[in-house]
Amino acid sequence: MGFKDISNIAGSAMAAQTVRLNTIASNLANANAVAGSETEAYRARKPVFAAIVGEEGVARVQVLDVVQSAEPLRKMHEPDNPLADADGNVFYANVNEVAEMADMMAASRAFETNVEVMSRIKSMQASLLKLGES
Repeated sequence: MGFKDISNIAGSAMAAQTVRLNTIASNLANANAVAGSETEAYRARKPVFAAIVGEEGVARVQVLDVVQSAEPLRKMHEPDNPLADADGNVFYANVNEVAEMADMMAASRAFETNVEVMSRIKSMQASLLKLGES
């Protein structure tokens, strides 16, 4: 596997982690969103990744889809809420803020790891060029 292949893998992984971080940011921004029905309530989203091996064994990370969480919504009895349904219930997003923060830290670390891979490849290429000059 050459430097270009490694760079492509790390670059695609960085792009995938960017999608993951953007999804987490959206989830956190909507964590306290309230709706008057289950169908209108915000549902947490999660990206689905896959390792794709293309022609000649060249690999990359790809985001296949961003899917809604199947976790149940939080149903609260708040008859004074202007969004309450006929029974006085409102529905809160199914976002677990603690889990989202932990996922954000993991995504950030994965992104940083791929940045380090790119940096090391650049350093190795520079060292090879110096060897060629000798």
